Amino acid sequence: METKDLIGGAFFFVVTAIGVVLTCLSFRARDAAFFLMLVLLAITFKIDVNFHSHYWYRGTTRGVEVSLVDVFAFCVLASSLLVPRPSESRFYWPASLGLMLLFIAYSCGNVFFSEPKVYGVFELSKMLRGIVFFLAAALFVRSERELAIFVFALCCAGCFEGVWALKQRLLDGIYRVPGTIDDPNSFSMYLCTISPIFVAAATSSLPRWLRWLSGLAIALTTISIVLTISRAGVAIFGFVMLAATALCVSWRLTPKKIAAVVLVLLCVSGLLFKQWELIKARWSNDSLKKEYLSKTMPDSRGYYLRLARVIADDKFFGVGLNNWSYWVSKKYSALVPPYEPDEDYDNLVYAPSKQLLPSFMYAAPAHNLAALTIGELGLPGLAIFALVWFRWFQMGASFLLSRREDPMLRLGVGILFGLTGAFLQSMTEWVFRQTHIFLTLHIMLGTLAALYAAKQRSKAAVAELTVEEAEEDFLQYEATIG
Repeated sequence: METKDLIGGAFFFVVTAIGVVLTCLSFRARDAAFFLMLVLLAITFKIDVNFHSHYWYRGTTRGVEVSLVDVFAFCVLASSLLVPRPSESRFYWPASLGLMLLFIAYSCGNVFFSEPKVYGVFELSKMLRGIVFFLAAALFVRSERELAIFVFALCCAGCFEGVWALKQRLLDGIYRVPGTIDDPNSFSMYLCTISPIFVAAATSSLPRWLRWLSGLAIALTTISIVLTISRAGVAIFGFVMLAATALCVSWRLTPKKIAAVVLVLLCVSGLLFKQWELIKARWSNDSLKKEYLSKTMPDSRGYYLRLARVIADDKFFGVGLNNWSYWVSKKYSALVPPYEPDEDYDNLVYAPSKQLLPSFMYAAPAHNLAALTIGELGLPGLAIFALVWFRWFQMGASFLLSRREDPMLRLGVGILFGLTGAFLQSMTEWVFRQTHIFLTLHIMLGTLAALYAAKQRSKAAVAELTVEEAEEDFLQYEATIG
């Protein structure tokens, strides 16, 4: 083990122990830990340690990652279990947790029977981190107060990313801004995931200052998504934001709403006009036909789909979790035209320096989450993963029929469309598995599970009250006729 791993491990152990004590003794400290675990996720890779790092591997996880945000998440989870807030249960079973654990169990079996195992263990460690974040959010968010902290943290992250994106374009002259995430496509997916929540918050009955902050976050994330010049990202962002707005805002026309719509259209039109030449150049480079049907582009989306089909025909249970780059480089790239020989990881006899990495040709992860999943976990793995997504969408869809401004209902709609944005962009990217997006989504899903549980409890309470009222009416009737 390297010296940095020993120092990092000792640091995280001590900080976690202190953090658990503080969050058990103080609810304010628990609130702060939840806020920090969410707002710092966009820069988590700058405050983490990769144990047993394979930084040269082109997989979705390159080591056992431990970050400062994991410390905050564990503190929130542990303190919620050990010292729950007054009148709150210590634990409940959040919706979708069973299916998520089933998917992890299947992945564990897949890693056990695949070779090499080390890359699968890396990805499994991230999945377990996701469960910790999911449970931390599900057990923390029990009322509108904690939900407001969730919204405030996301607004701070969104506003900071917007200001940073403007700085990158105006001062640094970057063509496609990556935000703090260092990749424009990853940045666009992050924005598509969190921004619909701002729409839901701005149209809810949350405190006025938080609704105005959500409006500011909408403006800054809209500017940021245009500056990424992400082809899929811009289109998906527009769709999920319009859909969230249509389902969160009353359709009754008023002069105030008309003025707001006109102002938004003018601002967006001006932004698009200002960036039109860059956007046009980006869109004109490739077409859908060229991207998916061309057999002369080795890194096109269609190429990855063809690779996934060849792997699925050869390995029913896939090549192993996080083993796509290893096996495509070693075997499958030679089977799918156009053939471009990739380096074989087994030929590495030393850890290459980071400066030499650009000269090595290793296969990238499939730019399609379904193709990546079926290639690594096979058809059974894809089926279980699809069930997990279906459950998440079912939970979110249960909030669509309510038109009330109650944040405990309205935010469910925002999270649903944030999940939709991540799902749609996962059809053209693999970055669902990138740490900042993966863990942010699990916090959102934990919050959605908490809102779903609160809604179910409310329904049960109403039903019980109705039964009690009926019994009282019947007793009064008996007394009257008696």
